[in-house]
Amino acid sequence: MARGMLDAMARKTATEDLLAPVTLAVGQEDLLLDRAVREVVEAARAADADTDVRDLAPEALQPGTLAQLTSPSLFAERKVVIVRNAQDLSADTIKDVKGYLGAPVEEITLVLLHAGGAKGKGLLDAARKAGAREVACPKMTKPADRLAFVRSEFRATGRSATPEACQTLVDAIGSDLRELASACAQLVADIEGTIDETVVARYYTGRAEASSFTVADRAVEGRAAEALEALRWAMSTGVAPVLITSALAQGVRAIGKLASAPRGARPGDLARDLGMPPWKIDRVRQQMRGWSADGVADALRAVAEADAGVKGGGDDPEYALEKAVVAVSRAARSRP
Repeated sequence: MARGMLDAMARKTATEDLLAPVTLAVGQEDLLLDRAVREVVEAARAADADTDVRDLAPEALQPGTLAQLTSPSLFAERKVVIVRNAQDLSADTIKDVKGYLGAPVEEITLVLLHAGGAKGKGLLDAARKAGAREVACPKMTKPADRLAFVRSEFRATGRSATPEACQTLVDAIGSDLRELASACAQLVADIEGTIDETVVARYYTGRAEASSFTVADRAVEGRAAEALEALRWAMSTGVAPVLITSALAQGVRAIGKLASAPRGARPGDLARDLGMPPWKIDRVRQQMRGWSADGVADALRAVAEADAGVKGGGDDPEYALEKAVVAVSRAARSRP
């Protein structure tokens, strides 16, 4: 999906009639489903502040209920009827909805939220055939999708964020789209000018995943001072040492994998063959410029020793990590 689908989603939202008789929001990403609903409701209330909004779970829409909700009003009031989890409607109610799709009522907007799977597919197909306005709300399971989402969030506000800032934010927050959206909004509200990696790190690097991968990224880039600073911050905020050795090992192994890959291979093919997302291929390519084969071997030994040290083989886990960070940083500059 990534950028193309997100851009398409944004274009549809911007250019299509939000007050179309029927809007079909398809997918399982709760944030996007809620946004699809909110956009329709806001558009309806902008047209008529007294718009009546009915938000219904499938069990609340019994046979005959839709007819009651959409019956003509003496006052011709605007109404938005939202049906959540439409795939779970009873067979009789689905017949009612299909019947309504053929002759929607003026001044009423029906919003159907559908998971998009095989269940209730007949209703999904009927809504599409009837020309419903459709909004894609797919679950974002891939890091590249979440990265594209963060970029689109900043673009929607007219603000600029560097690629490194977007990636750091995804690394820090993880897979929760609501938290990602909230973090983007917070950064836009608090920061003037371009949002860069330093700003994101200042706000969110206290999280364990972000801290450990920040240490690893700076180390494999040969930036020893910054890696040590990130390490001390991670340790002070309670990040488990094993997370840091794991991140270091992943970073060095990624360098080794890409270094041994065929030259000239396309990023998509490399991503498939090496088990990395395409965005990571691009990042590792930038990180591996100063590495040699001997440097990779030396770094892996240093990380293995640190891992043994933090798991009980040494008296001072922090010292073991510092040695590993310095060794990895030195190895990152081992190419003649």
